Amino acid sequence: MGVGDAIRRAAASLISRQNREGFWWADLRADATLESDYILMELWLHPPVDGVWNPPTRPKIDRAVAAILARQLEDGGFNIYRKGPAEINASIKAYFALKVAGVASSDPRMLRLRDRILELGGLQAANSYVRINLSLFNLFPREACPSIPPEIILLPFHFIYQMSSWTRAIVIPRSIVHSSNPQRPAPAGFTLEELYLPGAPMHPEKDLGFFSWRNCFLALDRFLKVWERSAPRFIRRYAVAKCSDWMIRHFEKSDGLGAIYPSMQYAVMALDVLGYDANHPYRIEAEKQFNGLMVDNDAHGFYMQPCFSPIWDTALAAFALAEMENPPVAVLRRTADWMLSKEVRRKGDWSVKRPGVEPSGWAFEFNNEFYPDIDDTAMVLLAFAKAHGSDENKQRACEKRAVKWLLAMQGKDGGWAAFDVDNNWRILSHVPFADHNAMLDPSCPDITGRVLEALIRCGLRSTHPAIERGVGYLLRTQEQDGSWYGRWGVNYIYGTFLALRGLRAAGVSENEPSIQRALEFIRAYQNRDGGWGESCASYDEGCFVPNPSTPSQTAWALLALLAGGDLRSESLFNGIDYLVRTQRPDGTWEENYSTGTGFPRVFYLAYTDYRNTFPLLALSTYRKATAVREESVA
Repeated sequence: MGVGDAIRRAAASLISRQNREGFWWADLRADATLESDYILMELWLHPPVDGVWNPPTRPKIDRAVAAILARQLEDGGFNIYRKGPAEINASIKAYFALKVAGVASSDPRMLRLRDRILELGGLQAANSYVRINLSLFNLFPREACPSIPPEIILLPFHFIYQMSSWTRAIVIPRSIVHSSNPQRPAPAGFTLEELYLPGAPMHPEKDLGFFSWRNCFLALDRFLKVWERSAPRFIRRYAVAKCSDWMIRHFEKSDGLGAIYPSMQYAVMALDVLGYDANHPYRIEAEKQFNGLMVDNDAHGFYMQPCFSPIWDTALAAFALAEMENPPVAVLRRTADWMLSKEVRRKGDWSVKRPGVEPSGWAFEFNNEFYPDIDDTAMVLLAFAKAHGSDENKQRACEKRAVKWLLAMQGKDGGWAAFDVDNNWRILSHVPFADHNAMLDPSCPDITGRVLEALIRCGLRSTHPAIERGVGYLLRTQEQDGSWYGRWGVNYIYGTFLALRGLRAAGVSENEPSIQRALEFIRAYQNRDGGWGESCASYDEGCFVPNPSTPSQTAWALLALLAGGDLRSESLFNGIDYLVRTQRPDGTWEENYSTGTGFPRVFYLAYTDYRNTFPLLALSTYRKATAVREESVA
């Protein structure tokens, strides 16, 4: 089978999965922590009666238990990315969920899990999120948990908007819960004492030396604990009311608060703390949206999704199909019409820093109007380059608004972030509850590269000041080995592929040293089978860590080579051969590793259609590029 056949089969498979309305929507998978947190949520909503926990959702909890156990590693622990090593927080969450759901602590699987947790540092090694969740059931000392005061919403300088969008959407409801110090009951006799490592410190340790921001925030945290006990109650009530108003306002035109799992979970808990009973419309809707993330069927089993990704999936699929030599016009028209209907036309959190900008852009999920994101917006614009809707004037006006919005969201450093602009108060990374490694949303090379390509395709010239500043940002952020860091995909292959596409679209010559260094980086890490693979461990190590080949990362590497002008290397041909050779008869590819990034070093994603859309894009791009070369030679 040749490249042309592989393209046709991949396209036919992709088109067959298009929804009648014109969109694509693939499952988004994560790790077992979501199923563990689901069980914690059920314990919160349905507390034990007379010490006995018998929730009405017992059948689903049993399926969640089975799903968690199915992911247990041979050493007893649980990982945070496919085929990765055991991780302390995922392992503690799993132990809690399994034990509270009825798996005996004497079960051999639990004994292995307990031993692995102790090897990893015990319960004291848990991050702030695990500590706080356990403290809600009096299973971890609250004094050893970081404070999350609701008064944070009263701070000046738009303080909550200096945090990343996902952090503020989590922190606001969580501060409401934290402020009530609920101490919900666990089943009678339930304890996690066996997970404490003897001799390990309970409280976070200070940095060595006289001064550090971490030490300052730890001191501030001690002050906040005193404040919580002695501050005037009217201030606390006022802060909680402000947080409540903020949270409820952000429910509007959203599939749950922030439309992501953790903020949706804490929103339900916050409403409960605030006194909204189970029959209140807010509670009903919040629980409905949270439970909507659940997949529970015979074909796929039981798991919780971190969020939905229809706009992202749709824009990627449309762009991949549009890059074919003969794009499916009718299919793309339906897609364009659907994407046009999803444009955000209200001001969201981003407008705090850009108040005078007309709203536009696209979110990641079906409905999340407070949080359109820059990456999705750029991807939709790339799809629109060849996906034309039924109303040409409507689409042109929409594209014009989106381009203006993207230009307004460029940071002072010349780059683009995900949801906000200039969200880079690095000092906030030292806040005690910021150990989820995602307190900020700074500019990153992968999004910047995609935005540059989108803006150029929308008609901006390479001499436009925004393009020149974006190019400057990418050239400054190139790593010494020639790669670029990938914030939203694993990792250096992803960042390099998008940076190269952005630079080449902006007119940077393929002969420039930065381009050639990037190509050498890509070629240096090709696997013997012709493909490419990179481990999530690259985020821990701060450099490329090899992994078995995956179709998505192979496609990224090929797109990087093609963007850099490589049309003849053995690396390119071997990579193309890998994709053609590993395609399945139904036109799809198999991928068994996590190649998407949520929070580096903390949370990873498996986009279940990356394995199909990116290979199609790479093969189509290769086919077109080599056709152009052959024509020029002839």
